[in-house]
Amino acid sequence: MSGGSGGGSSAPGRFADYFVICGLDTETGLEPDELSALCQYIQASKTRDGASRFISSATEGENFEQTPLRRTFKSKVLARYPENVEWNPFDQDAVGMLCMPKGLAFKTQADSREPQFHSFIITREDGSRTFGFSLTFFEEVTSKQICSAMQTLYHMHNAEYDILHTPPTNDKDSCSSTGDCNGTSVSKLQRFNSYDISRDTLYVSKCICLITPMSFMKACKKVLEQLHQAVTSPQPPPLPLESYIYNILYEVPLPPAGRSLKFSGVYGPIICQRPSTSELPLFDFPVKEVFELLGVENVVQLFTCALLEFQILLYSQHYQRLMTVAETITALMFPFQWQHVYVPILPASLLHFLDAPVPYLMGLHSNGLDDRSKLELPQELEVREETSSKKDLKIQCDEEEFKIYQLNIQIREVFANRFTQMFADYEVFVIQPSQDKESWFTNREQMQNFDKASFLSDQPEPYLPFLSRFLETQMFASFIDNKIMCHDEDDKDPVLRVFDSRVDKIRLLNVRTPTLRTSMYQKCTTIDEAEKSIELRLAKIDHTAVHPHLLDMKIGQGKYELGFFPKLQSDVLSTGPASNKWTKRNAPAQWRRKDRQKQHTEHLRLDNDQREKYIQEARNLGSTIRQPKLSNLSPSVIAQTNWKFVEGLLKECRNKTKRMLVEKMGREAVELGHGEVNITGVEENTLIASLCDLLERIWSHGLQVKQDRSCTAFVLEDRASVYSASTQIWAFQSTRRPTLHKGKSALWSHLLHYLENRQRKTTSGSFSTSGILLDSERRKSDTSPAMSPLRISLIQDMRHIQNISEIKTDVGKARAWVRLSMEKKLLSRHLKQLLSDHELTKKLYKRYAFLRCDDEKEQFLYHLLSFNAVDYFCFTNVFTTILIPYHILIVPSKKLGGSMFTANPWICISGELGETGVLQIPRNILEMTFECQNLGKLTTVQIGHDNSGLYAKWLVEYVMVRNEITGHTYKFPCGRWLGKGMDDGSLERILVGELLTSHTEVDERQCRTPPLQQSPSMIRRFVTISPNNKPKLNTGQIQEAIGEAVNGIVKHFHKPEKERGSLTLLLCGESGLVSALEQVFQHGFKSPRLFKNVFIWDFLEKAQTYYETLEQNEMVPEENWQTRARNFCRFITAINNTPRNIGKDGKFQMLVCLGARDHLLHHWIALLADCPITAQMYEDIALIKDHTLVNSLIRVLQTLQEFNITLEASLVKGIDI
Repeated sequence: MSGGSGGGSSAPGRFADYFVICGLDTETGLEPDELSALCQYIQASKTRDGASRFISSATEGENFEQTPLRRTFKSKVLARYPENVEWNPFDQDAVGMLCMPKGLAFKTQADSREPQFHSFIITREDGSRTFGFSLTFFEEVTSKQICSAMQTLYHMHNAEYDILHTPPTNDKDSCSSTGDCNGTSVSKLQRFNSYDISRDTLYVSKCICLITPMSFMKACKKVLEQLHQAVTSPQPPPLPLESYIYNILYEVPLPPAGRSLKFSGVYGPIICQRPSTSELPLFDFPVKEVFELLGVENVVQLFTCALLEFQILLYSQHYQRLMTVAETITALMFPFQWQHVYVPILPASLLHFLDAPVPYLMGLHSNGLDDRSKLELPQELEVREETSSKKDLKIQCDEEEFKIYQLNIQIREVFANRFTQMFADYEVFVIQPSQDKESWFTNREQMQNFDKASFLSDQPEPYLPFLSRFLETQMFASFIDNKIMCHDEDDKDPVLRVFDSRVDKIRLLNVRTPTLRTSMYQKCTTIDEAEKSIELRLAKIDHTAVHPHLLDMKIGQGKYELGFFPKLQSDVLSTGPASNKWTKRNAPAQWRRKDRQKQHTEHLRLDNDQREKYIQEARNLGSTIRQPKLSNLSPSVIAQTNWKFVEGLLKECRNKTKRMLVEKMGREAVELGHGEVNITGVEENTLIASLCDLLERIWSHGLQVKQDRSCTAFVLEDRASVYSASTQIWAFQSTRRPTLHKGKSALWSHLLHYLENRQRKTTSGSFSTSGILLDSERRKSDTSPAMSPLRISLIQDMRHIQNISEIKTDVGKARAWVRLSMEKKLLSRHLKQLLSDHELTKKLYKRYAFLRCDDEKEQFLYHLLSFNAVDYFCFTNVFTTILIPYHILIVPSKKLGGSMFTANPWICISGELGETGVLQIPRNILEMTFECQNLGKLTTVQIGHDNSGLYAKWLVEYVMVRNEITGHTYKFPCGRWLGKGMDDGSLERILVGELLTSHTEVDERQCRTPPLQQSPSMIRRFVTISPNNKPKLNTGQIQEAIGEAVNGIVKHFHKPEKERGSLTLLLCGESGLVSALEQVFQHGFKSPRLFKNVFIWDFLEKAQTYYETLEQNEMVPEENWQTRARNFCRFITAINNTPRNIGKDGKFQMLVCLGARDHLLHHWIALLADCPITAQMYEDIALIKDHTLVNSLIRVLQTLQEFNITLEASLVKGIDI
């Protein structure tokens, strides 16, 4: 980052390390820069046609398309003061290239010669940085040899140019006269800015530069500009330039953290200020300029690319713009730091760096051919109105500079706040190494340092696409590595220390007023405080440096010559003062004394609001003691405060459970008066993460302090702390910041102790099976042959979590266990069982602990019991990559010879997250368990066989599939034959499933609501063995069924996405759209001949044949009708050509689903109602022949047109249309 420390640790704290002069060395003359010239030649040849016109002399460092004034010549470091400093060795090559990245530039009096300022960075091998600030201006060339050399180069260029551009013809008419040809040459020379030694004045670029350990860009720019002004002003400066340069090198100190400094330039004072160790790092570039240049959207896009470590190349005609954009992007990354190649200004001779196969952030100077002077700037970033409360403060810098300071800190605080909110709990997911630091560092590449799966499980869903990629970057890995290596505050990286302090404030605030993680923007509350700090430093300067003074120079030294930067006297600038009266005021004692004074005033003045806030909180919590010593607190006061704290935890639990239920029940809860509309919409993930935080606080309250930190016993600081008037933390709580040791969890530790106790009792034989309950009441809704019941076991659920390799930390395991228990509706029951071991609870917790307050504990468990009223999928939907065992039960018809089945069956299970693929089922095996990646909520089962053997006919009643971890059981009704010549001849069927509701014990008084997949208003009908045996409905009932089916789909799309159930169930379920349309086409269907079933698909195929014949005979009534008929025939043909053996009813289902997806159903109904085939196959009373009813049906189906229906892959597998 830009504001970081620069020079070595042994630096004495000087403002600047070197003053450097770069330019033309008249002794060596003009030296072409071969590498730069070659790069320019290649770049130019790519942008022009006919590259063959260029001669091979470019390999010699010359490009004859460029005039000598525009060619690249080497610049040299002409002088530097001092010669070298031990803490920052001078890198002559780097400074020379970066001061003048394109080498020397020559101009004449006709060209613009405005001075140009730019900054740069030199990164050393150890990663530390030095900052450079350069001002480039033009001086007249006084060397006759240089002017003659430039004239000679022009003569050579003109001759070479004429040879290259002479037309390849001997036609005498090609040039009317010699004079004309000469006139053309003259015009060309004028166009190429020719140089004539007799009439033109030649100027060459020169550069003065400061090399500093810290990036005080504004101050350095003023120093250099005033030095340049001194040599261009008609009046000489008050003192020789050596006095000012000596002053900036040796007598101006670096301001300490949190302090401001004023020192003297040639013509006026210069002020710089440095943030304190608790503020964002030093950054002195104008962020506003970046937003003006790129616009807000482009800045955010560029910032995202940088965070994800893309290769980034910036391109501009201005060196300083490159530096400003690069430094701004990296500064906004706080607390993360760019870890890859970082070259904001890439010298022309290093252009080959762009081929590096690694992430980089580089800046490339444009060749100046593109005119960007009329660049339209995006709309200016909107900034808030100035709200400074210190209007009477007199700022020591100009108003424009102060506004830049303000806007910089506002934008940086907003970005920093976003990262602070996003990573507020990152510490608990850090995986601390078990070995010593040296061993860990050696094996770093093979070590996991962050529990990514658990961290992502707590994040709002909109964050996940970005975070899942960001957690894999090198900058995040380095950030976590720094955290692991810094065990105490003294070892911490300064950036990490600032970030952790901000995280602590947020976590402490969340303890006092618990809030929810959300993807909504959370207002930054630190801007005012940061602005106030800057304002105070600029209003009252902490230190004024020594003024420049006359040096001990010989007579005649320091001679002034207008327009020329003088040759400085090295004897007075090469070394600084050892000790004299000018440096006595810089004694460290003065800074320390000012530090103490400022800390005292800050405590008394700046923190009044916070102190009042703490005092009020303490009063509200019943605190009456304000003594600063803990020993003065009486037991009664401690007990009273603890009682208030326990009550606060219980109240928070009650509010949180109500909030989660209201959010889960959505609008229905609001309509029933259980909440307000504006509190809904918070994401389920963040609500559950907030509940996990609450459980951790409850389990950490009153925890016994263990001296031996074993794998399951550790110290946990209370996250909730009650403050007195002097922000004193009470005796029964920790005085350290609220975090967990080594990613530990109090809840998981308690669970591990419980598991250890049970295992010990089992080994000793004193443990009965009463702790493991059979789920005998879980599936009462199914009285047919069913699976063996799933055991309800707290310990088994713990082992499921322990077997998930993606979860690395105890905190992550505790949260996953909470999610699993909520999804199984067992959270209250499991925690009740955990706390039933009273001996363990007494051993782990002090008497005043929340978990040992019986009444509050019972109320707490009762509040958690209310979660059983709704269905959560908070485990299934979060841990999407884990392996889950699934248990399958296939129930065939016992009455119709299912045991005689000889074919080889297969099954394919689909869910919202994926499908299993085809699983071969061993013959005569109807129950099996398999393991695959999490499928999410199950939606469909495809079941079939290969039609082999003597009796390849199979009548399947239903299929049941159970998730062995969550216990969710899905039933997929079938009731149809699979076999050639049976039913509709299908060898495979697509079954749509529903989650079976669970009946739990009456004594727990649990509520029951329908699951998300089904609507309470739907009519549930039994599927019989033959489709022709379905109950015959009258037209009114059929219309009602169609209306309910369509209404169910409309309601589905009007719900928030998180509340939507299964669209497949609404389309293909027992009361879905397919079933309703089936009733439409079966109504009035003429009775088939004896022993032969006629299916709807037979009617549709005949209609297809009719329309195809009609089109061939060119008997088309109208264009719209023709389009509908073609679409209808195309879909029927595509479905018939599918390789799947899904039978006639399966084909009808596929046609309805595709018609609903493409909004064609109402067109097809109208088409079929007018088809002559309908008259042949339907009786006069049929619904399809009643135009009034058909028009009503069409209007109902037209309501589906506004919805984008996406079909599950299993419904349309094998068809591409």
